[in-house]
Amino acid sequence: MSTAMNFGTKSFKPRPPDKGAFPLDHFGECSAFKERFMECLRHSGYESSACRQPAMAYLECRMERQLMANEPLEKLGFKDLIDEKSEAKPEKL
Repeated sequence: MSTAMNFGTKSFKPRPPDKGAFPLDHFGECSAFKERFMECLRHSGYESSACRQPAMAYLECRMERQLMANEPLEKLGFKDLIDEKSEAKPEKL
């Protein structure tokens, strides 16, 4: 009868998150960016799409200070904001 109880004994193998682990901001290096993002969320009724600019700035801060792996902002979903930035800059002749 004990053999009937062993049919589902697959072992669970944990795996890391897709983007990996990254250190917490213990020294508050990006806390001003985080606060701007959180304030934006509060003012927009927690509509994250309205706060993409502060979110991008926060992630840039984390990447600059090696608090997360460097990723192209396009891969993080900010391609349209980057395109807007480049269009807003006047071209130098």
